[in-house]
Amino acid sequence: MRKQILFTGLLSNKPEENPDFYNWNRVRIRYCDGASFAGEGYNEAAGLYFRGQRIFSAAMEDLMSKGMDSANQALLAGCSAGGLASILHCDEFRALFPGNTKVKCLADAGLFLDATDVAGGHTLRSFYDGVVTLQGVAKNLPGTCTAKMDATLCFFPQNLLSNIQTPTFLLNTAYDVWQIRQSLATKNADPKGYWQACKFNYSKCNDDQIKFLQGFRNQMLDATKGFSNLKQNGLFINSCFAHCQSEKQDTWYGDNSPAIENKGIAKSVGDWYFDRAEVKEIDCPYPCDKTCHNLVSS
Repeated sequence: MRKQILFTGLLSNKPEENPDFYNWNRVRIRYCDGASFAGEGYNEAAGLYFRGQRIFSAAMEDLMSKGMDSANQALLAGCSAGGLASILHCDEFRALFPGNTKVKCLADAGLFLDATDVAGGHTLRSFYDGVVTLQGVAKNLPGTCTAKMDATLCFFPQNLLSNIQTPTFLLNTAYDVWQIRQSLATKNADPKGYWQACKFNYSKCNDDQIKFLQGFRNQMLDATKGFSNLKQNGLFINSCFAHCQSEKQDTWYGDNSPAIENKGIAKSVGDWYFDRAEVKEIDCPYPCDKTCHNLVSS
């Protein structure tokens, strides 16, 4: 872990960088359990204890004792594994506060999909099954989900969104580069390297690959339909090749930040949080968006 972490984007204390949240108390909780703060198990053979849920509870208890219990407004936010944590713990976070406290949750790049990989398999489902089993996550997943389906499937946001009572905002790229590289076009799923160039540089994708990625985008939109229909929820899905947009200054709020219909991410999240407007922004499919900060690597 880096000794110091920059507080930029949503965590910035400068009004010109973060107009709606700059004067809030901002706390970053370091992530260390590997299961989005949901583990509760012990692996005797490996001598490993998993205590993610206890870490989350202890962190919240500590913050409440330091004054968070008197907050008028609270936002639980995270990106990537932290985005999944925001979804998993949203209602639990809400329950810490009195009913008259304004509490909402923001999940950035946490919409990991139970999607079919390029070989027709389920790479991420298999990976999640290992995490859920090893860490004893099932007991910390919503009973409303585990009563209907396998615990591993209940670790996927698409199967949890309908259960969340607290207002939640989903910020995600339609072509999430982490998912493309780590769950859709992995070495195991693509042993001959057909996807090698495309997965690191979208401009090198051929027509068939783009068609596959458009199918992934469609699956993401389908997964959020019911969620999006609820007035209290917000949505910003842009057609970019990136991962995490709320913590980086250039994507959160800047002169050329990503936008959908001229509305950027910080403005969208602020409008939703403060009830200034309903926000259900879904971009047209690639390659229409010229505002993206796409991640390309060699």
